Amino acid sequence: MNIGSLLSQNARKFPKLLAIECEGRTYTYRQFNEEVNRLANGLLLVGVNKGEKLALMMKNSDHFVFTFFAAAKIGAVAVPVNFRLTASEVHYILEQSDAGIVVCDKEFEQIITEAKDGTLVSTVIVVGEPETTGTYSYQNVLSENSNEPDVIVSEQDDLEILYTSGTTGRPKGALFDHSQIFKVGIAVVINMGIRQHERILHLAPLFHSAQLNLFLISGVALGATHIIHRDFHPVKTLQAIQEHKITHLFAVPAMYNFILQVPNATDYDLSSIKRVGYGAAPMAPEVVKKSIKLFKTDQFYNLCGLTEGGPGGILLDPEGHQFHLGKGGKPIFLTETRVVNEEGTDVLPGVIGEFIVRSDMVMKEYYKKPEETKNTLKNGWLYTGDLATIDEEGYITLVDRKKDMIISGGENVYSVEVEGVLFEHPDVLDAAIIGLPDEVWGEAVCAIIVPKEGAVIDEQELKNFCRQKLAGYKVPRRIFIEKQLPRNASGKVLKYQLRQNMKQLSSEL
Repeated sequence: MNIGSLLSQNARKFPKLLAIECEGRTYTYRQFNEEVNRLANGLLLVGVNKGEKLALMMKNSDHFVFTFFAAAKIGAVAVPVNFRLTASEVHYILEQSDAGIVVCDKEFEQIITEAKDGTLVSTVIVVGEPETTGTYSYQNVLSENSNEPDVIVSEQDDLEILYTSGTTGRPKGALFDHSQIFKVGIAVVINMGIRQHERILHLAPLFHSAQLNLFLISGVALGATHIIHRDFHPVKTLQAIQEHKITHLFAVPAMYNFILQVPNATDYDLSSIKRVGYGAAPMAPEVVKKSIKLFKTDQFYNLCGLTEGGPGGILLDPEGHQFHLGKGGKPIFLTETRVVNEEGTDVLPGVIGEFIVRSDMVMKEYYKKPEETKNTLKNGWLYTGDLATIDEEGYITLVDRKKDMIISGGENVYSVEVEGVLFEHPDVLDAAIIGLPDEVWGEAVCAIIVPKEGAVIDEQELKNFCRQKLAGYKVPRRIFIEKQLPRNASGKVLKYQLRQNMKQLSSEL
């Protein structure tokens, strides 16, 4: 079983079923498979060989999906690239991944042209009419041959290199084969109860492991209909749910926050939704409660995993939301998890340790980074770098990244707890907690706040609000007001960037 064969099978099983709709373009499963085969055969003709690294710098689209599955069918290794990156950042990924070919949207052609210098990239394919000499047009690469490509691909062959978020430095490429990603799909289908012929709305970037591996690939395996949005817009999201009778929705917490700000959100018919997933970053309980109220369903799932896990880790199901809202959850199917101390021994309930994971879905390695791989994969366990607790019932709660924990006056402060309180304040739209150097306390707890539209934050009132719910040493000593928080494509706040910005701002005051 390989990922490309999942599509081939459904082209035979459900030839007339709507598979994809994107910007008015629609494809049945037969047409979907034929488009993929035409591209796959075209890639072979331009010299793409099995095992070659194929980078995709594309927004969500039918072309992204075709390119990914075409790569899978010919045994190429897909390297999805964050389309928000600069040329120098893209250069690093192209060089580090050994990419030999790039498929990109026209709007990223110039970035790729600049970024590929000094790399192994010899072929660039542009969706649209290329402007650079020697660059192929996507349309011209398509072969007339829509038959299955004549390449044998096994489940042990490499499928993708997914680059980590890079929230603490240079991103690392997590390498996976077909078998590992197939098991990721099995796990999410079982844990979330996804069934054949779901109608899935794709909002989060497909270059991110959650949207790609958890929902696109599993959805294709089941014969789901995929409604693909190139860009996220909260009003268009609500319109799509109503128009397309979406049954399954996944989004990052920041997206739910924006959806909740739509003034007439409750006017839309959202009754088709069967389940709602969120993940990739912490979602404050208050935001979860408001989202449950908006969608009028308690079928919410917190997917708390990491790229290196496929993504995999823990999940909080609807029952867990009733009694354990705010916790991360329990291990997903086919996964073992623990919370351990520095010696690798399980901690007692309530004690903070490092969250570690073991499963057949965990990456093979960080591509070409043996030292980082050795430090992360130990004795069959993936050491995540996340600090967590576990309770008597086995529920795990992530409290912070190791590198983001604040030590103020000798006390440990975990940002997730403080941020959860800030989100309860009626004037706060978005919030992040960081530590900044302090002569007295070592580090001072600092809050960066994005107010709701029209709201004015009274710093002293906000501190008093926090004191009602937090110990004194956890209350932010300084509050910065910003228009928005820097986030990566996964919705994670770039706290290292915030620390740099706020240190500079503090020095200028």
